[in-house]
Amino acid sequence: MNKNIMALSIIFLGLCIVLSSWDISQSLRFKKNDVVKIQQEQNRYEFIKMADDYSIIFDKQTGDYWGNPGGNWEKHTSLISNQSD
Repeated sequence: MNKNIMALSIIFLGLCIVLSSWDISQSLRFKKNDVVKIQQEQNRYEFIKMADDYSIIFDKQTGDYWGNPGGNWEKHTSLISNQSD
């Protein structure tokens, strides 16, 4: 009877190790995807200085941009349409 308990203990330990390894790998994979999304969001906008008194903030994802003529920021829509012919 003692050998049966030992065998069950070893099987249980092995199962715990496999499940915990799988859980850790899943959490690392989701973390990697989150890092990629954060990097894409950080690189979404670009500040472009056109002249001393005029600058543009360009949204790379939508193509919209904001300009500041006279110190007031105005939103402009993309000049390029996203529709395919």
